[in-house]
Amino acid sequence: MSKSKLTKAAIIESLHEKSGLERDSIHEVIDQFFEEVKSGLEKNQVIELRGFGTFEVRTRKGREKARNPKTGELVAVDTHGVAVFRPGKELKEQVWNLKEDN
Repeated sequence: MSKSKLTKAAIIESLHEKSGLERDSIHEVIDQFFEEVKSGLEKNQVIELRGFGTFEVRTRKGREKARNPKTGELVAVDTHGVAVFRPGKELKEQVWNLKEDN
C-alpha cells in the first residue's frame, strides 16, 4: 500500500477550516515562509524551528569518478551544497512508533 500525500493545497484547506482565515491569505503566508527558508539556506544560515527540526546546508565533496545512473557514463562531480533536515526531539518522539502499512 502506498503512503498518502499531504499537499500544500490540503494544508491550506485544513488551516482555512481551523482558523477561518481566507485561503489566499494562508497561501501567501505559506509561500512567504518557504521563501524565507530558501533565502536563509542560500545564505548558509541554519533554520531552527523548535519542536519541529532544523534545516541547514552541508557541503558534499566533489569526486572525479561518478556514474550517471541513466547512461552509465563516468562523470566528474564538483563540490556542492545539499539541503538537509534534522527532525527535532518532539517530532522524533511523535513518529517513533509508526509502523508502515504492508
